[in-house]
Amino acid sequence: MLLNVEQSAPGTFAPGTRPRQFAALIAFLAASWAVSLLGSLPIRMNAGWYAAADKAPWTPPGWMFTSAWLALYAAMAVAAWLVWRQQLFPRRKALTVYAGLMLLNLAWPLMFFGLYPALGTAALWLALLLIAAHTALATVAVLRFGPISTTAGLLMLPYVSWLVFSASLNLYAAVHN
Repeated sequence: MLLNVEQSAPGTFAPGTRPRQFAALIAFLAASWAVSLLGSLPIRMNAGWYAAADKAPWTPPGWMFTSAWLALYAAMAVAAWLVWRQQLFPRRKALTVYAGLMLLNLAWPLMFFGLYPALGTAALWLALLLIAAHTALATVAVLRFGPISTTAGLLMLPYVSWLVFSASLNLYAAVHN
């Protein structure tokens, strides 16, 4: 049985590793926010149809999406960093799942927003399939991260919840547009 034991106390670093740990955290945050920025391009370029689309009554205002995603990307980056810095357990599979999540974060807006003008409703249904796979992989991330770092696993839970919520918005859009 794996014990979830941090190598050092939270917030502390072994002597000489503080700059490396800090640089790695900054790299995880930068990569995560770069994915966020790239993923927002199809939204910005094709938002016209969505503004006129029939949206779910529970759709939050646009600014909330931006705020939520920035916070979620930060939490995901910190979770991945916590997994990366843990030396007591194999981390490769967990970090591979994280990389897969980053790819899916790029793919969904391209499918939903970018391909809608060309494919119409079919793009929304394909995006729904993609977000279902995305949610499943995010759940796998919780299960992979948790045994390595409880905090990392917990940091991924809001992401899974947001994906489920987003899937409900995607389903509504697919059915009604």
